[in-house]
Amino acid sequence: MATPVLSVSPVVLPAPGRTVELQVRVSAPVTGGELPIILLSHGHGPSNNLSSLNGYAPLANYWAAHGFAVIQPTHLSSSTLTLSSDDPEAPLYWRSRAEDMSRILDQLGAIEAAVPTLRGRLDPAGVAVAGHSMGGHTASLLLGARLTDPHDGTEVNLVEPRIKAGVLLAAPGRGGDALTEVVAENYPFFSTTDFSAMTTPTLVVAGDKDTSAHLTVRGAEWHTDPYYLSPGPKTLLTLFGAEHGLGGISGYDVAENPRRVAAVQRLTRAYLWSELHPGDPAWKAEADALTAGPDPLGRVESR
Repeated sequence: MATPVLSVSPVVLPAPGRTVELQVRVSAPVTGGELPIILLSHGHGPSNNLSSLNGYAPLANYWAAHGFAVIQPTHLSSSTLTLSSDDPEAPLYWRSRAEDMSRILDQLGAIEAAVPTLRGRLDPAGVAVAGHSMGGHTASLLLGARLTDPHDGTEVNLVEPRIKAGVLLAAPGRGGDALTEVVAENYPFFSTTDFSAMTTPTLVVAGDKDTSAHLTVRGAEWHTDPYYLSPGPKTLLTLFGAEHGLGGISGYDVAENPRRVAAVQRLTRAYLWSELHPGDPAWKAEADALTAGPDPLGRVESR
């Protein structure tokens, strides 16, 4: 049963060494304690607000209404910040994005102080991360994926041990010959993505029509790489007919397929709830419901 949601923004967190202070939105049910936390990483795109703490309301509000505290940062890649393009990490800020999430976990006390109705209600032992598109890349690094820094050739390990589970939504796949020439040339950090050490339990959500031709030459199957190329336990949710927006999860006004968005809401919430509360039947119930009836929205497989 859904609970009314309180949402507060911006909560401003100090971030020494970051170009600007870190702004986050915090959404949570108005009642309840021991709230597990979802860190939600937005994608990258031309929108002024969807790629910021103001985006992804269909997910953030649903998750909060069903028992989670959701924390959404505005990453440096957001067009709302209009930062200088001469920053060596611009325009995608792949490292800074992951560091934002660890900063948030370091400052949960400050967040509770800034939002007094949350004081004493967060469960710092129950933390998950979710991300869409470029946000999925951010989440994969926090879950254990590695890459080679194109500037100095060192292996980058940004795994966040406080995160117990994750959801990758239309996330990028492997690098190498899977990338288009434009991506390999302009965003070389993508070229060395390696999922072999991504051991944290993760739900990978992919649309079977998400060809992302500007990024990859492999078509829609590229977005399933985090499932197939990482160690278990992993679960793959394939949505039939879905393109990169997975029905319109980034905002209410872009939801061209509300039925598909509702499925993503329910299944992602159930997966994370069951991972953070072992033995809870929420995930099994939603996975079974997905494939019931004559017109299933997708399929689920696990390993």
